[in-house]
Amino acid sequence: MKQDHEIVIKTVQPGSIAEEAGIEPGDILRLINGEKIGDIFDFRFFAASEELLLEVQKNDGEIWEVEIEKEEYEDLGIEFENPMLDEAKSCTNQCIFCFIDQLPGGMRETLYFKDDDSRLSFLTGNYVTLTNIKEDDLDRIIRYRMSPINVSVHTTNPELRVRMLHNRFAGDVLDKIKRLTDAGITVNCQIVLCRGFNDGAELERSLKELSALYPGMNSISIVPVGITRYRDKLTPMLPFDKESAQQVIEQVSRWQSKLLKEHGSRVVYLADEFYILAGLKLPEFEHYEDFPQLENGVGLIALLRNEFEEYMETLQIDKTAKRTVSIATGVSAFEYIRELADRLEARFPSIKVKVYEIKNFFFGENVTVTGLLTGKDVLSQLVGKELGEELLICKCMLKAGEKIFLDDFSVDMLAENLGIKVSIVENSGKDLIDKILGLEKDTEA
Repeated sequence: MKQDHEIVIKTVQPGSIAEEAGIEPGDILRLINGEKIGDIFDFRFFAASEELLLEVQKNDGEIWEVEIEKEEYEDLGIEFENPMLDEAKSCTNQCIFCFIDQLPGGMRETLYFKDDDSRLSFLTGNYVTLTNIKEDDLDRIIRYRMSPINVSVHTTNPELRVRMLHNRFAGDVLDKIKRLTDAGITVNCQIVLCRGFNDGAELERSLKELSALYPGMNSISIVPVGITRYRDKLTPMLPFDKESAQQVIEQVSRWQSKLLKEHGSRVVYLADEFYILAGLKLPEFEHYEDFPQLENGVGLIALLRNEFEEYMETLQIDKTAKRTVSIATGVSAFEYIRELADRLEARFPSIKVKVYEIKNFFFGENVTVTGLLTGKDVLSQLVGKELGEELLICKCMLKAGEKIFLDDFSVDMLAENLGIKVSIVENSGKDLIDKILGLEKDTEA
């Protein structure tokens, strides 16, 4: 195993096995049971053993051999400066639908990095195309039991996939997935549906071939292609409209009925956007089973609504306490957030909620999801509006772990320009109610 980089320990959890063994932040992990650690896959696999011999280089250069006895898979309690322990693999595809290729210039550099790393799939739920993966990587996923793995398939037609990804090595995705599922690795798949490319008969083929791998094929999500106003010199692409969205829903509904009858699971799910585009009622909470594809916007609204309603029924607060707040949300979620706000107002008449639909002028009005709104769009459309005593925004608008929008406009700047407190709402019905009622004040700007 190649190891040409230092694996520096960033933090050691208080009371953990590592702390008890004398391991400290800044120490360098060199070996586990005599094995070099190439990346996080290696670490997770070797550190799972009950008996460990760690070779650690201390801050003063001294080499320690640390013996540890623990339960199998018990966590050591250490985190590293680089969570993957080496560099992420960049994408070698040039997908015709790639959202990053549709970004304007001048944004922060990290937004332009295209990752396609199977380790990120396991660690963070990222979707990977498997075009980057080598035989050794597949072997390690299977050997180390790194499951589940999330795969961006888009189509199982080899020739079409090569064209859509602009990668001559992209045609064998079904073989790779089958190799994983045959070895007991759970796979979740994603299809970015492009009108006139991989829909219709091509989608029928993909669903047939992927669902045949159930139960190893745990779930398949279908999401509409995102189209920004920055598509100059890119493959012409039509957005889905009401009629075409309805056709997709009808096609997928047939598959869901078939698979539910055969397997007791729908297996394939549509992103909420399809139902919104089609002007149809969203499926009920039970439709999404165990919500295997939330990160793709599949069932987000149904889950939010269910959490909201269940929590609201348990609340006992002073119904005379007056409070007015405002919520900024994207076009696609507006009607649903407004509906939830109406229900809360009916339950607590002294609470007033003003919900504002924010259009996406930055990326173009074809982009309607809340998570792609920018700070300047929010600001420009709320200036002069009645906002009450507090503005609520969804955490999905912000960079992970930071209070910064996609356009590098900060939450603090938004609060200062609007002259109002801005609070960040977690993606949960409970937190939405708590923030509306002023019961939760931890994430404010």
